[in-house]
Amino acid sequence: MNVYSFKFSRRWKAVLKAGALLLAVLLVPAGLRAQTKNSKPGPDAAAANSLYRQGLDALERKDLAGARAAFEKTLQLIPRSPEAHNSLGWVLLAQGETDPAISQFKAAVGLNPDFAQAHMNLSRALLQKGDTPGAVSEAREAVRLAPEDSETHHILGQVLLNAGDPGGAIEELKRAIAIEANRPELHDDLGSVLVQRSKIEEAAAEFSEALKLQPQFAQAHLHLGVLRLEQQDLEGAESELRAATSLVPGNSLAHYYLGQTLKSKGAVDAALVEFQYAAKLDPGNADAQKQLGILLQRSGNGEGAIAAFREVVKIRPESPDAHNDLGLALLQIAEAANSIREFEAALKLKPNDAGYEGNLGAAYLQKTDFDAAIEHFEAALKIAPQDATFHYDLGLALKMKDRLPEAIREFKRAEELDPKLSDAHFTLGVTLWQQGEFAAAAEELRAAIQARPDYAEAYNTLGSVLKQKGELQQAADALREAIRLQPDFPGAHTNLGAVLRQMGDTEGAAAESRAGMELLKHLSSEQAATFATNSGRRLLNAGDLDGAISQFRAAIQSLPGYAPGHYQLGLALERKGNKEEAAKEFQKASELDPHLRAPEAPR
Repeated sequence: MNVYSFKFSRRWKAVLKAGALLLAVLLVPAGLRAQTKNSKPGPDAAAANSLYRQGLDALERKDLAGARAAFEKTLQLIPRSPEAHNSLGWVLLAQGETDPAISQFKAAVGLNPDFAQAHMNLSRALLQKGDTPGAVSEAREAVRLAPEDSETHHILGQVLLNAGDPGGAIEELKRAIAIEANRPELHDDLGSVLVQRSKIEEAAAEFSEALKLQPQFAQAHLHLGVLRLEQQDLEGAESELRAATSLVPGNSLAHYYLGQTLKSKGAVDAALVEFQYAAKLDPGNADAQKQLGILLQRSGNGEGAIAAFREVVKIRPESPDAHNDLGLALLQIAEAANSIREFEAALKLKPNDAGYEGNLGAAYLQKTDFDAAIEHFEAALKIAPQDATFHYDLGLALKMKDRLPEAIREFKRAEELDPKLSDAHFTLGVTLWQQGEFAAAAEELRAAIQARPDYAEAYNTLGSVLKQKGELQQAADALREAIRLQPDFPGAHTNLGAVLRQMGDTEGAAAESRAGMELLKHLSSEQAATFATNSGRRLLNAGDLDGAISQFRAAIQSLPGYAPGHYQLGLALERKGNKEEAAKEFQKASELDPHLRAPEAPR
C-alpha cells in the first residue's frame, strides 16, 4: 500500500510503502487477440496475433525487453489495436518510462473508450506522474465501465487513498471484497488503510483474513506483525515477522521490524543480527542502520557503530540527529576532533538545541579545550537552565581550569536539581578532599554511594578520605566494599594494603599489595592489547590486511585472553581468504565472550 502520511505510527510509513498496492502492478488484457473489432483477417493480422502472443509469453518470463519489442512490432502491423497500445504502455511503465506509457494508454482509450483495463492502467500511470485528479477521473471511469470487476474498485481505492481520501478508499476496497471476497490482497490492502484510520482491530481482522485465504502471504504477515508490535503483543509480532522473513528472506523491512521486536523483548543479541541482515539487504534503510549503530555502540563495538552512523548521515545528510548520533559514537572512541565536526553540523541544522550544545561541550572537554567547553556548556544552560547534567559538566570544565569556587557552585546546583546525580556528589567530594575538607568530602562521597550503591570508585575514594581522617577501620570497610563490587580494581587493593599496614595487619597488607600489583600488570597488558587492536582496526578499514593481522596478533600476544583481538583477527583472516584459521579465531573469541559471534551471511 502506497501510504505517505499516517497518524497511527511513523513506522507504518515504510511498511505500507512496500505493501501490496504497487503502482507497477498493471493490467494486461486477458485475451490474446491483438486485432481490433474493425480489422480484417489477413497476413498482417495473423502475424500481429503471433507477435502479441510472443509479447505475452515474454511477460510471463518477466522479459520486459522482449515483451516491449514484440508489442512494438505488433503496433507496426496494426497501429489501431487498443490492446497492443495498452500492453506496450504496461511495459513502458514497468520500465519507468511514465510519459511514453501515458501516451500509449491514452491511445488505447482513444481507440476504444470502453476499454476498462486501459482506463485503470492510465489511472495508475497518471498517479505515478503526480496527476492525482486525472488518476481519480480515469479510475472512476473504469468503475463506471466495469462495476462488477473487483479490480476497478481496488484501483479506485488506491487512487483515493493517495488523493487523501482514506474513507473513500475504504468504501471502494469493501466494494471490491463484496464482489470477490477470496482475493487475499484486497483484505491486506483494506487492513492497511484501516490502520491509517486507527481502526486497529478491524485492520487485524483483515490481515488475518488475508492469511486465512493465503497462509504464505508474506506481505500480510509483515503487516500483521508490525501491527502486533504497535500493540505491544511481542510474541504475536515475533511469530508473524519470523513467518515474513522465512517466506521472503530478502525483505529488509521484515528483518528490521523483527529486530525491533526482539529488542523490545530484551533479546539484544538476536536483534543485532536482524538489524545486520536488514542493513546488508538494504543499505539505504536508515532506520536499520541507526538501530544497528545503537546496538553496536552498546556492545562496545565503536568502530562498527561509527560505520553504521556514517551510513545514516549519508542517507539523511539534513538530519541533525544523524550527525549527533555519529558525533556521540566518535566521542566514545575518543575521536574528539571528528565528533566536534558532527556536533557542529547538527547545530547548524538545528540551532539552539541544548543537547547538541552540551555534546559539543563534552567533545571540547575530551579535547582538553576547557575554555571552548565552558562556552558551550554555558550556551546549553541558557537554553535549559534547569538541566542538572549541564551544571555538572560546566562544573567539571571549571574545575579543570582551577576555577574551584565556581566549579563547586555548579556541582551544588546540579545536586539541588537532581539529588540522585551520583557523579556530581562524587566530583564535589573529590574537590573538597583535594582542598583538605575531609568531613565534607566524606559526606558527599556517601551521598554518591546512596545515589548509586554499586559505585566502586566512590567507595575507594571514601576509603582514601577516611584513611587521611585516621578512621582506619571505616576506611578498610569502604575499600573492601569497593573490591567486592569490582574485584579487578587495582587501586582499591593497593589502598587497602596501605590501610591494613597502618592497622598492623602485615600479612593482609602484603596480600592486598600483591593483588594490586598483579592487576596493574594485567591492566597494562590489556591497555597494550586494546591499543594494538584499535590500530589493527584502522589498518583493516584502510585495506591493509597484513598490517592489521600483525597488530591483532600483537594484541593477542600481549593478552592471550583478549576476546576482541581474536575476533578482529578472525575478520582480517576471513577477508584475506583464510577461512579455516578465521573460524578458529571466531570460535576462540566466542568462548571468551559469548556476545562475539562469527558474522553470518543474510538468510
